[in-house]
Order: sequence, then C-alpha cells, then structure tokens
Amino acid sequence: MLFRNRFVLLLALAALLAFVSLSLQFFHLIPVSAAKNGVTSKNRKRIMPDPVTEPPVMDPVYEALLYCNIPRVAERSMEGHAPHHFKLVSVHVFIRHGDRYPLYVIPKTKRPEIDCTLVANRKPYHPKLEAFVSHMSKGSGASFESPLHSLPLYPSHQLCEMGELTQTGVVQHLQNGQLLRDIYLKKHKLLPHDWSTKQLHLETTGKSRTLQSGLALLYGFLPDFDWKKVYFRHQPSALFCSGNCYCPLRNQYLEKEQRRQYLLRLKNRQLERTYEEMARIVDAPTKQLRAANPIDAMLCLFCHNVSFPCTRNGCVNMEHFKVIKRHQIEDERERQEKKLYLGYALLGAHPILNQTVGRMRRAAEGRKEELFALSSAHDVTLAPILSALGLTEARFPRFAARLIFELWQDREKPGEHSVRILYDGVDVTFHTSFCQDHHRRSPKPMCPLENFVRFVKRDMFVALGSGSTNYYDACHREGS
Repeated sequence: MLFRNRFVLLLALAALLAFVSLSLQFFHLIPVSAAKNGVTSKNRKRIMPDPVTEPPVMDPVYEALLYCNIPRVAERSMEGHAPHHFKLVSVHVFIRHGDRYPLYVIPKTKRPEIDCTLVANRKPYHPKLEAFVSHMSKGSGASFESPLHSLPLYPSHQLCEMGELTQTGVVQHLQNGQLLRDIYLKKHKLLPHDWSTKQLHLETTGKSRTLQSGLALLYGFLPDFDWKKVYFRHQPSALFCSGNCYCPLRNQYLEKEQRRQYLLRLKNRQLERTYEEMARIVDAPTKQLRAANPIDAMLCLFCHNVSFPCTRNGCVNMEHFKVIKRHQIEDERERQEKKLYLGYALLGAHPILNQTVGRMRRAAEGRKEELFALSSAHDVTLAPILSALGLTEARFPRFAARLIFELWQDREKPGEHSVRILYDGVDVTFHTSFCQDHHRRSPKPMCPLENFVRFVKRDMFVALGSGSTNYYDACHREGS
C-alpha cells in the first residue's frame, strides 16, 4: 500500500514538472531550440514583422507606439551573442537622440505643456537618473570640441524649449547604456579596467538633444564616468560626413526624392481633407498648417499622453492623427519601392560607413584605440545608413534607436574577423545586401569583415550604376 501511494505521488510530481516545463517553453522563459554548429535560432532573429505579436494589417496607432519607444523594465536584445570561441574586438554604436519636444507647433494653438526638468518621482524613472543629474551639474569644465562646450549637459526647462530632450529621452538612453554595459563590459570585457580617452571615439551634432543623449548613454555604459576621459567631437552635418560633405549628385537624388514625396501627398485626397479640417479647427490657412508639419507636434502629444488641442471650432482628434500617420507609413513604403532614396542613401551614408570600416580594420590589426565608438545623431542620420545597407524592412528610426556594428575575432583562426549588425537589439546581419547569401555557405552567425569592407569600398558605387570607383567621382558625375 505504501509503495503504491509513493508511486502515485511520483506520477503526480512528474506530471506537474512536465506541465511547468511546457508552460515555461510556451512563454519563452527557457530555450527550446537546440544549437547547431554553435548557432541557435536566436542568432538569426528576423527583422521581418512578427505575425504573432503584430496587427494583421497596418495600424498607425501601433506604429506610433513603437516610435515613441516608451521605456520598459526589460528589453530582449541580441547584442554580444556569438559562439564561445569568438572574441569581441570593437563596437560601433549609432544612436538617434531620445524623446524630444516638437520642433514645430500646430499654428494658433498653445504650446504643449511638457516639463523638461529631470525629477526622480516622475515617470519614466531610472535608478541612475539622480546621479546622472548630479554628475552633469559638475561637468561645466568638460573639454569638448567647439561649439559643443557651450551646450547644456542635461535638459532643465520647466516648459520645454523647441526640440529639447525630455526626461523620457534621458531615461531611454540611460537604459541603452546600462544594457550595453551589461553585455559589452561585464560579459565581454571590451574596455580594460584602466581605460583611457583613446579607447573611446565619441561624436555628436551640435544639438543639445544629441549631446545629452550621448552623455546619458555613456553614463549608463561606463563603469566610472570620468570627465577627464570623455571627449566629444563635433560633427557639423547630420550625415557625419566630416570633410566629405560636398556631393552634388547626392543633392540631386534628394531633390528627386522630395518631388516623389510631394506627388504622393497630392494623390492622397483623404490627407488633404484632413489638413483642411484641422486648419478650420485652428483657424489657420491650410498651407500654413501643412507647412508646420503637424505630425511632429501630434506625435509628441501622443507619446506623452497629452490631449490634442481644441478650439471653439472643435478638437484635433485621433482620426486626424491616424490619417497623417498612415500616410507617413505609406510614404516610407513607396520610398523603398521607387529606389530614388537609395541613391541618396548610398552617397549620404558612405562617409560614415567608410570611417567605421577604417576603425574596424585598425582594431583587427591589433590596435587598442577606438574600441568603443559612439555617434549620437538624428533620424536623418540613421535612415540613410539603414537603406544603404539594404535593410528595406527596417522601421524608420524611433526615439533612442540604436544601430550597432560589432567586430569579432575567431580565436581558432585569429586572422579571421567577422561583423555583426544589430538594429534595436535585433540581429539584421543577414538582411544586409552584402551578407544575405553568406549564411547559406557558412554556419557562422556573422559576416566576414572583408564582405563589409568590399561593400563600402566597391559595391556601394556599383549599386549606383555609375561606373565610379571612389566617392569623389561618384559625387561629381552627371546625374541620371
């Protein structure tokens, strides 16, 4: 009898364990796929839309929420994932600034009342927020390249100034920094304990929101934020083109792209009726309202859960927002299909990708400088890079978006170096135009460095169909 009771008890316990195991697998709390050749399915996470979690049809509200990038407690990311015999050599990070106050206001309406001071008891919050404010307030002697030294190191206005970084924007990049610190410093020991200025390459445009975003990420990333070791270089152009900004053909491509945008807007009668209705509500000419780019202000209100403006003529509402946001998404799709933007993107992104290749090659040769590079930038910086890389399915850069290039060395074959590319934590390496086919021939979960070098040094010009073999000639040939 005792034996039978024990047997029944063991059967019940086994059933319970099986149920718990299946539950954990269902909720993705434990892995279920076995590795093959050192590569798990997660190493090749898709950038394509996920039909399980995303709406079956395009939803402008869902897309707007993704764009807001409201800080969450935890985020799944694939940075730093590689087989055990690979060593991380260097990391190159491109970010868009965090959440900001709008650059434009809807005509004849009151400015959104959003507070840009950093307050510990206000959401969103980060454990390092108070220490960040304290540290930034002591950085008046920071040595940055001119004119960066004249910019404020953190946002501080009770009523935000136009384009000012918000507390949400600071928290977004404190989180980015902490996430990258856990992966690249704690796990992979990218920087030595006695790291110096030479191990970092930091650059930003001359806007306070990009400098402050870069500082927030660094504060979350570095184990010891030392003002004597932090030096930001100034990039006058949002394309980060340094001394290679003059490119007549790039400007021609941009003009054609802007013409395409204009023609698409003319065809959208629902959009025009929406602008006319909003103009009537705020009592402004339709042309003035359209020129004020109202989606910028409306996205800010949406992201901060603030009501759209009302007047005696009525209220701007969610239906107006949906129409404009839907057109914005449709414009993105047509942009990829028409390929006019690709020419602009290839020439616009080449200088910054060429600089990245140079740093990677030096690191691959064993030089211990510029092991961590950070470019704090804008949506108009990241968008051309994504298009130039062939990432046609990538979403438009959200607030605090991050695009990361990792350089790895194979310890079993020290002369071989490989690259991984990640966009907002998703491994997109094999979605790039220069590495789409490589994984079919190799089990390695990354792309040979020489593929990336060949792409930047040769294939970007081939894609233009110009016959040019260098950036200067490609920029100065007659446009097609």
